[in-house]
Amino acid sequence: MGTADVIPGISSGTIALLTGIYTQLLGAIHSFNKTAFYLFRTCKWKLFWHHIHGNFLLPLGLGITVSLLTTVRLVRYLLAEHPIEIWSFFWGLSIISSIVVYQQIKRISLLTLLLSSIGAFLAYYITQITPLTSSNALWFIFIAGGIAMCAMILPGISGSFILLILGKYAYMLEALEKFDWPILTVFLLGGLLGLLTFSKFIFLLLRTYTGYTIALLAGFMLGSIPKTWPWKALVPAVNTANSIMVEKNISPMDFQVVYQKDPHILQAFLCISLGCLVVIMLKKLGGRKHI
Repeated sequence: MGTADVIPGISSGTIALLTGIYTQLLGAIHSFNKTAFYLFRTCKWKLFWHHIHGNFLLPLGLGITVSLLTTVRLVRYLLAEHPIEIWSFFWGLSIISSIVVYQQIKRISLLTLLLSSIGAFLAYYITQITPLTSSNALWFIFIAGGIAMCAMILPGISGSFILLILGKYAYMLEALEKFDWPILTVFLLGGLLGLLTFSKFIFLLLRTYTGYTIALLAGFMLGSIPKTWPWKALVPAVNTANSIMVEKNISPMDFQVVYQKDPHILQAFLCISLGCLVVIMLKKLGGRKHI
């Protein structure tokens, strides 16, 4: 999940879905309520730890933290030096992930199809928004953290891509690499607020309208697939005053014509296959659990 958080286009919520811990994760976050505050304030540590699912959150949090700190440079290197291969891997991962989640919908109805279509449209629309230029003020960092964390908990919508849209992706990666604690602290506080409020909403939806919520989440994943397409070209953004360049999906043949470079079709196919294999392995590691 930590590695997924670094990639614009891949959601840590997707990884949680595939490994069968999504509902458990939302439930653990949902447990940070008045009861948890009371147990903490009265120093009832054992009850507090049990109430917040500490035995689940501690190893998960450590894994995410270690992964973030150790893979951020590697991911940036791969995206810069081997973009076709790394995006092919994530494209394969996204395709199979969507199929796996759709398989968890027990009963297909007109409403589930409608919700899935809405989710796909929203995710696709979000991934097509032109990146903005933004302030480095702490108040904006706080808001960016809240919005990005809400996206991270949703399968298919990447928190990293939300930061890219808000013009804060490179800025926050640099802060993470340099351990700029004032910036990171403000960002995490905003993220914590967004996570606690939004995750409770999703948790209640899953408990009350399970099938419909899964259909919506699966739609989010489906709509985000075009973002991970391996072959892209930079084109001027439409209807913008500034000369902002955005990515446009193109075919491997067009990529070769535009950039006069080998489109690495064989390598891409192998990486797509590897992405599919990783999803299958994650599914097996997660057992036959539902979300």
